[in-house]
Amino acid sequence: MFEVITKMLLAILLYIGITAILWKKFYDTRNNRSTIILIGIIYGMLSIFSTHAGVDYVNMTLNVRDMGPLISGLFFNPISGLIAGFIGGIERYIVGTYFGVGSYTTIACSVSTCLAGILAYVISVKLFYRHIPTPMYALFVGIVIEVFHMYAVLVTHRDDANMAFSVVNICAPPMIIFTAVGMLITSLSVIAISGKWERYFKAKDKSEIPISFTFQKGLFVVMFSLIVLNIAGMFTLQNEMAYQNADTILSEQCDELIYWHNMGETFSNEYEEGTYYPFCYINQDGRIEIGKHRGETINEPVLRVLQGKVGQDCFEYRIFGEDAICKVAAVEDENILLSYILAEDAFWYRNSQVYEMTFAYTTLFAVVFLLITIMLNQIVVKNIDKVNASLNLITSGNLDEVVNVRNSSEFNSLSDDINETVTSLKGYIQDVENRIEQELLFAETIQMSSLPRNFIFPSHTGFELYALMDPAKQVGGDFYDFFFVDVNKIAFVIADVSGKGIPASLFMMRAKTAIRSYAQTQRSPKEILIKTNASLNEGNDAQMFVTAWIGILNLSDGKMVCANAGHEYPILYRNGESASLFKDQHSLPLAAIDELNIKEYEITFNPGDIIFVYTDGVPEAINKDKEQYSTDRLLKVINANISDDITTLLLKSKEDVDEFADGVDQFDDITMLGFKFITYEKG
Repeated sequence: MFEVITKMLLAILLYIGITAILWKKFYDTRNNRSTIILIGIIYGMLSIFSTHAGVDYVNMTLNVRDMGPLISGLFFNPISGLIAGFIGGIERYIVGTYFGVGSYTTIACSVSTCLAGILAYVISVKLFYRHIPTPMYALFVGIVIEVFHMYAVLVTHRDDANMAFSVVNICAPPMIIFTAVGMLITSLSVIAISGKWERYFKAKDKSEIPISFTFQKGLFVVMFSLIVLNIAGMFTLQNEMAYQNADTILSEQCDELIYWHNMGETFSNEYEEGTYYPFCYINQDGRIEIGKHRGETINEPVLRVLQGKVGQDCFEYRIFGEDAICKVAAVEDENILLSYILAEDAFWYRNSQVYEMTFAYTTLFAVVFLLITIMLNQIVVKNIDKVNASLNLITSGNLDEVVNVRNSSEFNSLSDDINETVTSLKGYIQDVENRIEQELLFAETIQMSSLPRNFIFPSHTGFELYALMDPAKQVGGDFYDFFFVDVNKIAFVIADVSGKGIPASLFMMRAKTAIRSYAQTQRSPKEILIKTNASLNEGNDAQMFVTAWIGILNLSDGKMVCANAGHEYPILYRNGESASLFKDQHSLPLAAIDELNIKEYEITFNPGDIIFVYTDGVPEAINKDKEQYSTDRLLKVINANISDDITTLLLKSKEDVDEFADGVDQFDDITMLGFKFITYEKG
C-alpha cells in the first residue's frame, strides 16, 4: 500500500510541477491561439502518459489521467481542456480496443477523459468566467469526474455486474481521492504562484461575498444533505433486506437438511459439495463431523456462542476467519447444524446498489448544481451586474445612461423605476442649476460692477489707462482697481486671491475694500498692505490668501511708490527701449502670515513710459499640448504692439492668449492693467 500511495503522489506532483512551469511561462499568453493548442497538447500527452504509467493495485491499474484536461481547461484556457480531453480519451479508446490495455473499462475510461475536458470547458466559461477556481471547487470537480468514471464502468457492464462491481470496489476510493487531492493541491499552487493567496483566503465581510457564492453554498448543503439522507435510507433498507433474504435462505437450508437427516438420510458429499451454502454438522464436543471444514474442531468459546444462537434469527459473526451471516439449528443428541453465507456474498447486492446510487446521485447532483448555478448567473447575477454597471455610470455623473434590463417582469420594473428616478433627478438638478446660474449671474454682475470701468478722466489728460478681467468661472478671485488718493496722486492695484468661484470672489471683495479704504487715508503702499494683511487675517478660517501689487503715482513729477505682496513681476516699458520684466522685491502674499516684511520701491516715469501688470492666469494659460503661455510670449506681444494706445495693447495681448489656448478651458482668472504716462500734470 505504501508503494501505491508513493507512486500516485509522484504522478500528482508531476502534474503540479509541470503546471507551475507552464503557468509562469504562459500565463500572459494563455489565451493566444498557439498557446491554447500547445497547452492542450502538453496535457493531452500527460493524460496518455498516465494511461501507460498506471499503478498496479489488487490486480487493477490506478491512474490520474483525468487531471490533464481538468487542469488545462480550468487553469489555462477552456479550449485547451477540450483538446487535452479528446487527445487523452481517443488514445485511451485506441489502446484499449486494439492493444488490450485495460480493455474491460475502455468505454468508461475514454468517455470520462473526454467528459473531463468538456466539463472543464463548461465550468470555466459558465461558472468561473475563466477565473481560477477556488481550491474547494477544484476538489469538487476532481471528485465528480472520477465518480462519473466509476459510474460509467457500472453502467457499461450491466451484463457482468459482479466483475464491474469488483473493479469499482477496488478502484473507486483511491482514484477519487488522488484525483481530488491532486486538483486541490494544483489550485493552491496556482493561487500561490499568481500572488492571489490573500484574495482567496482572507476573511471577508458579508458585504464582500457575491450572492452567487452564498446561493451555491446553500444549494450545495441542501443537495448534499438530501443525497446523504437518501443513500443512508437506501443502505438501511438494503441492509435489512439482505438480512431477511439470508435468514430465509439459511432457514430453508437448515429445515431441508434436518428433514433429510430425520428421514434417515446421511449428510453425504452431495450435500457438502452441491448447491447448498456452507454448513457444518457439529457434535456436542465441537467437532465438525459433516460439511465444510469436516474434521476440524471449534474452540469452546465459539461453540458456546453458536449453541446460544440455536433457533434464533440469523446473525452476523466471524467464523473460520471470514465474516458471515450465520443460522444455527438444533439436531438430535445436543448436536447443532451451522449454515452460513459469506458476508461479501450476502451484502453484494446491497453494496453494489449503494455504490451505484452514490455515483448516480453525485453525478446528478453535479449536473443539477451546475445547471442551477448557470441559470442563476444568467438570469439574476448577470442582470444585477448590468444594473450595477449602469448605476455606476449614473452615480459617476452620466445621467444620460439608461438601465435596459428587461428579461423578466422584476428587472423590467426595476429598470423603469431607476430610469424614472434618474429622469426626476435630472429635473431637480436642472432646476437647481437654473437657480444657481441665476444667482451666479447676479454675483457676476455685482462683482463686475465693483470694478472701475471708466478709464477716461476729463480733468486728467497726462496718462492713458485700461484694464480688463476675465474670470475662469462666472465669478473669480482676481481684481484690479484704480482711484485718486489726492488731486494729483492715483493708485493702481491688481490682486489674485487663492482659489476660484464664490469663496474667492467674497475674499476678493474683502481685500479690495480694505486696500481702497487704507489707501484713501494717505498711507504709503507699504502701510496699506500691512494694514490689509492684518484685516484679512481676522476670521480667515478658510486660510485663503491674496497676492497684490500696488503703486501710487504722483502725476506732477512722475514718481510712483510701489509694493509687491507675492504678485507677478510688473512689465515696464521705457520710451524708445523694449519692454521687460521689472523684478521688484516680493514679500509673502497677504493673509499668509500675521506680520509681513513689505519692501517699497520707486519708479520714475517719463513721457511715453508704460507699466503693465497682470495676474498669473496670463503666463500660466495652457494649450492642447499642455504648454504654458509664459511671460516671454507676453513680452513679445507687448513689444510688437507697443506703439498702439494702451487699450488696443491690452486687447491684443488678451487676444493672443486666447489664440494660444485654442479652445482649451481657461484654468485661472485672467486680469490685466496697463498705464501709459503721457505728460506731467500740475497740481
